[in-house]
Amino acid sequence: MTDETKSKPDILSRILEKKYQEVDAAQRVVPEGRLRAELRKAGTVTGTGEKRSFHDKLSTPGRFGANIIAEIKRGSPSKGSIRADLDPAAYALSYEKGGAAALSVLTDRSFFMGSPEDLRQARAAVRLPVLRKDFIVSTYQIYESVAMGVDAILLIVRALSPDFLRACLDLCEELRLDALVEVHSATELEEATRAGARLIGINNRDLKTFRTDIQTSIDLVRHLETGQVAVAESGIHERAQVERLIEAGIWNFLIGESLVRAADPEAFLKSLLGR
Repeated sequence: MTDETKSKPDILSRILEKKYQEVDAAQRVVPEGRLRAELRKAGTVTGTGEKRSFHDKLSTPGRFGANIIAEIKRGSPSKGSIRADLDPAAYALSYEKGGAAALSVLTDRSFFMGSPEDLRQARAAVRLPVLRKDFIVSTYQIYESVAMGVDAILLIVRALSPDFLRACLDLCEELRLDALVEVHSATELEEATRAGARLIGINNRDLKTFRTDIQTSIDLVRHLETGQVAVAESGIHERAQVERLIEAGIWNFLIGESLVRAADPEAFLKSLLGR
């Protein structure tokens, strides 16, 4: 076992520890009460402003039998730099032309080399709904997400207490944000369901070991309740995997690294859709 492999089981804990520090620092500059008041004054939390429904886009299979949430991702803790110099707007346009149903944009700087500016540039370039991919540990980040103009946020069950997950979902409903609730096990799926999650992201990557297996999605999708919509995440890099997951009853796929690495992201996305 390499030193890198030994360190991987601690990566989520290290990310969350850093995230708490970042939130504390942000709140010292702009307290949550002030941020909330500014958003209310701007009308952002009272229903004005453009909204693109992430949930509605994924609720039924797309034209080609699948929906791809195409991700803008500069790097990751496990792979290091993937494409650090990418142009978020150019990638967003390429994804839209390729048939993406939605975008996912990493905004974590410390571990994924992302930024809120990446998200703003990507969303401004297209008409697709955009998911903020980050590690939410505080309601402050949810208000912050609204200020960024996002359409949906990621909530990771493993990173949140059941009570806080429910509070986050309630706040998202109040702020007209969709939430993709990420699980990796049957126990986590039960927690997400009890909290009222409708969009279930099934992460094929175990955040403890970083091993990836699409069988995770196939095993868990059969336990979703009526009205819940599944999104398979991680480890999807060829059409055969998409077809296998469609056969299992999943039509939504969040795909990042393989798209970012592709020489022609638009053409590769079309091939994943079977176009």
